Amino acid sequence: MSKANSDDGGGEDPQTTTINIRVTEHQLEEIDRVGKEKGFTSRSEFLRSAIRDATAHPGVSRQMLATIAAEEYAMRQEDTESVSREDVLSMMEDGE
Repeated sequence: MSKANSDDGGGEDPQTTTINIRVTEHQLEEIDRVGKEKGFTSRSEFLRSAIRDATAHPGVSRQMLATIAAEEYAMRQEDTESVSREDVLSMMEDGE
């Protein structure tokens, strides 16, 4: 790994470290597709954002996101009561 003194545009520490990762062609296509849809200007910008999200909220699991999405859908269909902000924060802390 090498260090470089270049600003990543994220307003964070301008000292960055280069890493190499291997991904499948399908994963690379998805990175490009989602990154473009979300308005990222480069793969690096998209991946830094994904890493920030993953490290800022390490207790957030796919199951928890699926549960929140299902609750949101049910709420919009008026099949259930809404989930409070406090409930969601509690779920994040508990890793549900």
